Amino acid sequence: MNPIMVAVRAGLFRGRTELRNSFTNAQDLWTYFFPTVILLVVMFFMRDATVPGTGFSLGARTLPGTLGMGLVFSGLLGVGGQLTVEREDGTLLRAKAIPNGMLGYLIGKIVAIAGMAVIGLLLQLIPAMFFLDGLHLGLGNWLTLLLVLVVGLVATLPLGAVLGAVFDNPRNMGLISLPVMGAVAISGIFYPINGLPGWVQGIAEALPIYWLGLGMRSALLPDNMAAVELGHSWRHLETFGMLGLWAALGLVLAPIVLRRMARRESGSSVAARREKAMQRIS
Repeated sequence: MNPIMVAVRAGLFRGRTELRNSFTNAQDLWTYFFPTVILLVVMFFMRDATVPGTGFSLGARTLPGTLGMGLVFSGLLGVGGQLTVEREDGTLLRAKAIPNGMLGYLIGKIVAIAGMAVIGLLLQLIPAMFFLDGLHLGLGNWLTLLLVLVVGLVATLPLGAVLGAVFDNPRNMGLISLPVMGAVAISGIFYPINGLPGWVQGIAEALPIYWLGLGMRSALLPDNMAAVELGHSWRHLETFGMLGLWAALGLVLAPIVLRRMARRESGSSVAARREKAMQRIS
């Protein structure tokens, strides 16, 4: 069998195994349910508030954007964080020792994180359907949601791998978290960005989190809610175009950066990072 196909099959098996094991790991279960409970409580108390100038539920308007935000966090911080941890503990070095092991490792990690992201989204969306008025969930809406979900994950997961390869210390992931939170603040997740300065809107439109939020809103909200968006439209072509550009960028950069990172990995570098970690603990 083709060695590449062997690595792909191994990666798919690894990803399914990690995803299945996440249902028996207390930390992973906490990751599933704690954000879900917090989000649903917030949405419940927002259900009777309305979007200014309309009678539409502010909670229903906010929920799709927060789902998009969750995908960004899973793609950028989930993959990046696990990559830095497993780089420090030697997992990547062991993967490097296997023919095409890095390819299998990356595929496995993407499958596992993508599966966790989808499960987290459904855990939030399905209960919210019962107490938020205004969500549209016909067949066309589910198809649009699926398409946005797939394109959004492809746009963010490879970028998360790039960030994880650049930062070799899990404690440096805060350098990624802060800019991501800043992007959330200006990307229309919790409120329309029409009132922000034009240059801030331009920055938001250059980032994938804005387009993921917009795509989610276009899938789950009625068409008349596009009136509060920039351009008074769901801008489907721009949404998939921008997310496609980010996906292409990540897919080009990720293999290059990961190969360079793998070449630098050695037993001595892993031992040095482990010693530094032990010194910090002591």
